[in-house]
Amino acid sequence: MNSCLDHSDKPDSPLAWCASGAILFGATLLGASATWAQERPAEPPASSWSAGAFASTETSPYRGADDTRRWLPLVAFENAYVRWAGPMLDIKLPSTGAVSFALRARYTDAGYKASDSVSLAGMVERKSSIWLGAKAEWQHDFGQLSAEWLADAANHSGGQQIKLTAEKPMGFGRLRLAPRVALLWQDSDQVDYYFGVRSSEARTGRSAYAGQSTVNTELGLRAFYGLDRQQSLFMDLHATALGAAIKDSPLVDRSWVSGLRLGYAYRF
Repeated sequence: MNSCLDHSDKPDSPLAWCASGAILFGATLLGASATWAQERPAEPPASSWSAGAFASTETSPYRGADDTRRWLPLVAFENAYVRWAGPMLDIKLPSTGAVSFALRARYTDAGYKASDSVSLAGMVERKSSIWLGAKAEWQHDFGQLSAEWLADAANHSGGQQIKLTAEKPMGFGRLRLAPRVALLWQDSDQVDYYFGVRSSEARTGRSAYAGQSTVNTELGLRAFYGLDRQQSLFMDLHATALGAAIKDSPLVDRSWVSGLRLGYAYRF
């Protein structure tokens, strides 16, 4: 697995230095979490469970591949120390004023099989993975800013990514809206694994391609509507402009991908 430092001198990796800093940041958080664990209060904190279901559709970036549609149950849990919601688990760390920190684990359903599209015939399967890292979030009256660093823990791609997000929550009675904009930097290892073409996979009309680091830009909107104190409906809509290194891949035939998630949750 290559580190960010391996790419820091490349002009196509302008944010690579952030990944190495994030590694140090994550190590600091690990040390802080050990101290925090010794300072836990004797009485356990209040906790909450939520259950429900959601439906989602996601545009595939791959040429000729069908959109991904799912109907799935939803289970979430949160207390003063952890937050678990579907494919994501956070271990909360002590906050500093308006800034909160967490260690994060996330399962990402990415990649493909050769059978997903005629254009992917002859390609070796690219696997989904579990990503580990850290997140910092700053709350302000004007909105919230967050920074997330994750690395491929299963080492399928050996990649790393950094996501910077600005979000503005707004309340309208029972309705809450939160528009957002985000930048997602993916290193060359990650891009090459999911969008590169190895020499052994090259075919007529599909030349060999080595992916480089890139930045995707996401626009999104979250919405929550409280039916009562325990029940709510939610929606998440997003559209992402793919970075140049992804758009240039012979496996990709679009500049944007989008997704929509609709669901219901009951809080116990």
